[in-house]
Amino acid sequence: MVESILLATTAVTTFAQDRVLTNATGFFFERDGRLFLVTSRHVLFDKPSGHAPDRIEIEFHVDPENLASAVAHSILLYWDGTSTWRQAEDAAGPIDVAVLEIDRATLSSTAVYHAFTPAHLPGATSQVEVGTAMSVVGFPLGFHDTLHHLPVVRHAVAASSLTFRFQGQGYFLTDARMHRGTSGAPVVVRDAGSDSPLPWTLLGIHSARLDVGTREVGIDEMLGLNCAWFADILLTLTNG
Repeated sequence: MVESILLATTAVTTFAQDRVLTNATGFFFERDGRLFLVTSRHVLFDKPSGHAPDRIEIEFHVDPENLASAVAHSILLYWDGTSTWRQAEDAAGPIDVAVLEIDRATLSSTAVYHAFTPAHLPGATSQVEVGTAMSVVGFPLGFHDTLHHLPVVRHAVAASSLTFRFQGQGYFLTDARMHRGTSGAPVVVRDAGSDSPLPWTLLGIHSARLDVGTREVGIDEMLGLNCAWFADILLTLTNG
């Protein structure tokens, strides 16, 4: 059987009616018997760039013995003129994370997936030190195993303290080579002591590369640093 972390993550394709707009990443989160898709909020709506899809498609495997068998699952982003996703703000401003509830009744009875839960979030006594190796599971530039419909995994390092919010924002920094299409990817560390079918701790949600105003374009390379929003925001977004 394939590693469970690969079945907890799905490609996200955004559409304006039948026109494909962008590719991104999402993952599944379950709470109180309800299933949610988590991704970056800017994947669903981004005013500065004029990005305004009206629906998305994700994929579900439907045969545990044949991972080449998968179906697309469409989710409307608006209903009666109201957005169907949940987003949040904190004292520092908007948080670039959104969740969409998935109606299990619309899924195939043989759908194969894994989902993170609140138990996968780091506890109050968890110590993740700066420099800790992490994994980012996603679909960079839409690239993935197209035969088996599986994401790829990139290596990352915690580049700022996870004890504090970086510059007061709701995210920490990772040092990793990231690309478009990875927005919404889970940032995880392996939980070696877990006997869970999904033995990973969910630390954050990858958002975007971080650039600085002092960088001279054409002379200075980008820093190679990225924003990952703390995963505990999911407790707020999936509450009630």
